[in-house]
Amino acid sequence: MMYKKRSLVTISLVLALGLAGCSSQPDELQVSITAPEQMYKNAQEALDVGNLIKATRILEALESRYPFGPQANQVQLDLIYAYYRQGNSDQALASIDRFLRLNPTHTDIDYVFYMRGLANMQSDENMFHELFDIDRSDRDPQFAIQAFRDFKQLIEARPNSHYAPDARQRMIALKNQLAKHNVAIAQYYLEREIYVAAINRAKEVLTSYGNTASTKPALEIMKQSYNALKQNDLAERTQQVINLNFPQG
Repeated sequence: MMYKKRSLVTISLVLALGLAGCSSQPDELQVSITAPEQMYKNAQEALDVGNLIKATRILEALESRYPFGPQANQVQLDLIYAYYRQGNSDQALASIDRFLRLNPTHTDIDYVFYMRGLANMQSDENMFHELFDIDRSDRDPQFAIQAFRDFKQLIEARPNSHYAPDARQRMIALKNQLAKHNVAIAQYYLEREIYVAAINRAKEVLTSYGNTASTKPALEIMKQSYNALKQNDLAERTQQVINLNFPQG
């Protein structure tokens, strides 16, 4: 049986579906232990109607009772999807890492890399902050960094993958996010008169996250820091770079 790759929806819809799934009655979530083929069919039907909790319980029972069955890989892939759809990024990532360890050359490895990137992005997001448009550039970027690496790994392994175009777009967004994070740190150092640290962090933006909207703010921080350190020549050179790259001011 071929694995059915499922389309992914926005985080907001995921939450809505997840909350709907939580309203299921306990008797609806009882797992009927039958032949593995029938159990897998029941799990697929639950996924198709958005009953993520029921689907997860069936898939978990399948994985536990038939770990070496003919549908073992499909069960694991569907579990990754179900965990992600429920917003359970920790469990999704644990399942992904286990799958990659056991199936490093699987034909759907590009899908697994893609899901790992999405799960790491999900770990990085805070829905309430996003809804109220609160700037979160000062948060720990570890999950964003890992998500960027996941998508990069997907593109390097399968450049023609169905998921590669979206992965590239997500890498651009993550690059902008990480650049903004470094500018926020550089600004923090500047405001506290830790000028050398501010310069070094701003340089990190230029070297690692060039061609982003954070380039000009990073250069401005460098110029201000050089001026504060009385390194007038370096401040003037930085201003020349700003004028050359941002002639409109």
